[in-house]
Amino acid sequence: MTVELISVGTEILLGNIVNTNAAFLAEQCAGLGLSCYYQTVVGDNAERLEQTIRTALDRSDIVILSGGLGPTQDDLTKETAAKVMGRELVMDEHSKQCIQDYFTRRKIELTDNNWKQAMVPAGAIVIENHNGTAPGIIMEENGKRVILLPGPPNELVPMFKESVYPYLNDIQPGIIYSQTVKICGVGESKAETMVADLIEGQDNPTIAPYAKTGEVHLRVTARAEDEKEAKKLVKPMVKELKNRFGSYIYTTKEDVTLEQAVVDLLLANHLTVATAESCTGGLLAAKLINVPGVSEVFKTGHITYSNKAKRKFLGVKKMTLDKYGAVSEDAAREMAKGTAVVTKADVAVSVTGIAGPDGGTKEKPVGLVYIGCSVCGKVTVKEFCFQGNRSKIRESSVIAALSLMRQCILEYYSKVTFG
Repeated sequence: MTVELISVGTEILLGNIVNTNAAFLAEQCAGLGLSCYYQTVVGDNAERLEQTIRTALDRSDIVILSGGLGPTQDDLTKETAAKVMGRELVMDEHSKQCIQDYFTRRKIELTDNNWKQAMVPAGAIVIENHNGTAPGIIMEENGKRVILLPGPPNELVPMFKESVYPYLNDIQPGIIYSQTVKICGVGESKAETMVADLIEGQDNPTIAPYAKTGEVHLRVTARAEDEKEAKKLVKPMVKELKNRFGSYIYTTKEDVTLEQAVVDLLLANHLTVATAESCTGGLLAAKLINVPGVSEVFKTGHITYSNKAKRKFLGVKKMTLDKYGAVSEDAAREMAKGTAVVTKADVAVSVTGIAGPDGGTKEKPVGLVYIGCSVCGKVTVKEFCFQGNRSKIRESSVIAALSLMRQCILEYYSKVTFG
């Protein structure tokens, strides 16, 4: 089956907001085994929206629209979609009561235009919104389906997961089952080369690569009559990926992040950790602290942005800074060593680099980053040269630091654990 995504909102067209809904919906639909060939953004204009919906219905089985379900006059999605489907709008009493309850709980005055959101196309399936006032809507006609979702991501995402995903899964022939293999320490192009033969010869299951910042995710998806059979199809493919990528795979569980995998590794080996950051300014520590249970292993984090701070708190030598500079292999090594000594942590990670946009030279360009990792006294330092703006370079540095930390721990203990 084919699905088409339509994002409604002039603010998206103008670039005032980032269209995260389309990315989320596209990924979810891919996981369901739906083929998505077109995505469209259309402003708050009834004529253009109607034309967009009609075009989508001509070439796709399912059309999902997000946005334009609010109470104001420029919210036209529901009215336009109902017109295309030949439905009149009627009051849905349950939605009306939900809207009333929403405003009562929050002690907010309810205005008459809010009742607009309780009007739904006749005969539609109405999806309750547990996080807002606009209900979701599903219309079915002659084998075609139009699904309307609210625009705010904190409403759209839970509504899709709770109600729309199961609905779409039920109308699909058979069962779709996916497992994600998450890889760090291998670049996107190399990872794709390593599985090129599998992708070229794929049928059922299929492999879909997704590039993340500093990571590569490979989603293995199979279709079968039931989940048990689908899992049987996925299992040998995941095993083959483990054989090819080995310790570069940090988990095969969808909900496990790289920082979670690193914290789990620290916990499993009864190791404590401390950080020393310059260009990342505490982002690495913050990433680790996001993980529940990290208090068992995380000792402290230093933000040593200036040379003076590096010397005072970490014991980096003045001679090292004068001769090699703060952004150097030697400085990163001494930062990691010093952190381990000062904090008495088993694992110490240091990050020093040039995030830009200024400060780069021909010898040391913007994006140059050195990351050091000390594991029980054994220190490893790696040089990186990241691309992008200041935010991107800092983000890439954090992911690289987590990856190096994991690699160094595994090498120290010479064992691999898959999540």
